[in-house]
Amino acid sequence: MRTMAIPSYPHFLGSENPAMESGLLGPPQSPPSSSASSSLPPAVALTQDDLKRIAAYRAVDYVRSGMVVGLGTGSTARHAVDRIADLLRRGELSGIVGVPTSTQTHQQALSLGIPLSDLDSCPSLDLAIDGADEVDPDLNLVKGRGGSLLREKMVEGACRKFVVIVDESKLVEYLGGSGLAMPVEVVPFCWKFTAERLRRLFEDAGCAVKLRTFPETGKPFVTDNGNYIVDLYFKKDIGDLKVASDAILRLAGVVEHGMFLDMATTVIVAGKHGVEVLNK
Repeated sequence: MRTMAIPSYPHFLGSENPAMESGLLGPPQSPPSSSASSSLPPAVALTQDDLKRIAAYRAVDYVRSGMVVGLGTGSTARHAVDRIADLLRRGELSGIVGVPTSTQTHQQALSLGIPLSDLDSCPSLDLAIDGADEVDPDLNLVKGRGGSLLREKMVEGACRKFVVIVDESKLVEYLGGSGLAMPVEVVPFCWKFTAERLRRLFEDAGCAVKLRTFPETGKPFVTDNGNYIVDLYFKKDIGDLKVASDAILRLAGVVEHGMFLDMATTVIVAGKHGVEVLNK
């Protein structure tokens, strides 16, 4: 189900509280009539980071006082964490407990004064908010290009509602369709052996594999869990995603993959012409 929540972003930039002043945090609105749109202020040029912030602020509208909230990782989710902290400081939210999906997010939330817990203490979450690297028409996701896919999947799999925030560049016809990485977390032991098995698994889709490394040093990227990331690149659609998921997870040496299937309940997409809310 698709709903256009916000038709435009008048004066988004150059404001101390741009989202509030331009109505970005209000309830969904109907598209304006042609006569109404003609009276709007001139459109401003929005950067990709502006779009991420708009989507993140809209997602935080789902947060209510007293909730246990999964806090995502990455450049888009960071805006949501900042917004939650701001609302707590201003007294517009209270009693929030955050469950971070990475060491990075844990440090950010801690520095902002958000009370934190974990899945051992809070095994059921009210809501999680996170970004995604790809979103297909069925709201399946690729996540984990930031390297936090295992903890993200654990936290977001334990929530009642999972709100995903993206800019319009993340929409794809099929997972892997962007030509960018689909990450797989693997144990360091004999990672080359595991990577080659992954490549053979998707040979018909033109799969190429690459160990994720730090460009400056060439050393392997190590996840919060002490594992490596092998990135898969596809030239073609890999077909049935659940079959692909099961095949990956059956390989010894694989910890988890970055396909989040049937997990998102709502996807908020910020584009140059408005915010679109996609619901399951």
